Amino acid sequence: MNTITLDNLTGTNHGKLYSNIPLKYLTALSIIGDKVRNDHGEHLGDIKDIMIDITTGKIEYYVIEFGGFLGIGIKYFAIPFALLQVDPDKKIFIFNQKKEALEKAPGFDIDHWPDTNIHLEQVHSYWSFMG
Repeated sequence: MNTITLDNLTGTNHGKLYSNIPLKYLTALSIIGDKVRNDHGEHLGDIKDIMIDITTGKIEYYVIEFGGFLGIGIKYFAIPFALLQVDPDKKIFIFNQKKEALEKAPGFDIDHWPDTNIHLEQVHSYWSFMG
């Protein structure tokens, strides 16, 4: 019996350990809560959620939680998928922007999620301008 058949029958993987190196796949649960920093090491927030385009099956944007204290003054941002890079060694995401750019970016609060299409036009326009 070959290894793949044995794996399928038993549910136990007999293949190479850590086969995701170099990093290619991440689970949603492993991403949500991850830290986001810029190239200068400044903390820009945490990944709160992941928005998937159900027509294409691709990640459209990450929802980044930024600022606030004890739940007050927290702002959320839709950051296009292509603008974040994974740093697998540090287990964080890198967003190559200054903290000030994020502070001025179009955002929303958790109780007032934006109309996705209109908000995304603003978001893409803002980050294209900042690029």
